[in-house]
Amino acid sequence: MILEKKNIVACIILTFVTCGFYGIYWLYCMISDINTISGDPDSMSPIVVILLSIVTCGIYSVYWFYKAGALLDQKAIEFGRISENRSSLYLTLIIMGYFIPLLIMVVYILLQNSINVIADEQNYTIIDKPTL
Repeated sequence: MILEKKNIVACIILTFVTCGFYGIYWLYCMISDINTISGDPDSMSPIVVILLSIVTCGIYSVYWFYKAGALLDQKAIEFGRISENRSSLYLTLIIMGYFIPLLIMVVYILLQNSINVIADEQNYTIIDKPTL
């Protein structure tokens, strides 16, 4: 499955205009993209992740963002880039987001940016790879 890049600015604007409803859809898309990136057939459904996050008052989302950051660091190393220790950054920002809610949007932005970078690399290796 090929990842599609999302326009981060449009996602932010739509999240604010729709009073957060687009943010839930955006999170659903990011979870689906992370599942695609992981290539794990047993990964959790985006709906289950969102429902567990709601039921646990956001505690499961802290765990999920931490695991997503670790996966993105692993994929960065596989693509020959330096690990950016995203898991610790996401964990810190999400926990601080309980006190400053705008920081949760920062995590969304950072996560979507990482997904976009992987989408560029994946699409380059699949579609635009020069043949000899």
